[in-house]
Amino acid sequence: MSLADLSAIALLIEPGSKDLGEFSVRRSLPDRRRQRVGPFVFWDHMGPAEFPPGTGVAVRPHPHIGLATITYLFEGVIVHRDSLRFEQPITTGAVNWMTAGRGIVHSERTPQELLESGSRLHGIQAWVALPEALEETEPRFEHYPADRIPRLSFDGARMAVVAGEAFGVRSPVDTASETFLVEADLDAGASLDTPAEVDEIAVYAVTGSVTVDGVSLEPGRMAVLKERTSATVEASEQAKVMLLGGATLAGERIVWWNFVSSSRDRLEQAKRDWRERRFDDVPGDPEFIPLPEK
Repeated sequence: MSLADLSAIALLIEPGSKDLGEFSVRRSLPDRRRQRVGPFVFWDHMGPAEFPPGTGVAVRPHPHIGLATITYLFEGVIVHRDSLRFEQPITTGAVNWMTAGRGIVHSERTPQELLESGSRLHGIQAWVALPEALEETEPRFEHYPADRIPRLSFDGARMAVVAGEAFGVRSPVDTASETFLVEADLDAGASLDTPAEVDEIAVYAVTGSVTVDGVSLEPGRMAVLKERTSATVEASEQAKVMLLGGATLAGERIVWWNFVSSSRDRLEQAKRDWRERRFDDVPGDPEFIPLPEK
């Protein structure tokens, strides 16, 4: 039996860097070797970024179909606006969960007062693919304040159960399929075991130095575990990790620009709809991003 057979890790992912104009993000999913973990098909680590006065996040209105987006911040503020007429600042520890379904448009920007003073930003943005039967569901938006996200601590570990159920605690976040998302802050020497009952789990290192079953995981790297396998995450210094995953997603998913679908024809329709301005506008945010040529 080889060492690979003994390890709980199926794959280590090095993130790519994606320039968003005002700042860059580290993108772990999709990876050329692994499109998704559970329903997660997209994983961006934003920051830590420092914005001097006059600068900030300026993500113009853009469309989505066939997915739900999650924004979760460790530091900073972003204002979400969408074509359903929701306007919602998201702050540290809160959850913005937007279900695109048949189609939605949204923008994300630094609030005006922080544009004037300067600000910092650090957090995660992720997409989960919807089950095929719900890809054309009506779009919706939910905001969960930080005080609604359950938190627990034990033996030097402090956790927020952002989505799904973990360590005997269930999040109120309403997901379309079994979704697992946990933030864990670990003191030096602290450890935790990932639950074995979840189909697919990955460990993402945010800050600090950790090991997963003895394998070093530096900030920005993702360790995808073997299915329904538990691993021990241990910190050699103060560290933050995210655990993500959920039930195995049935069927193929195609990711093109901001669209996710099980149907290539549906993607082509979404492209035409955006090009021909058939999506609803975002009130108060009239900018338009042309459809990418590639």
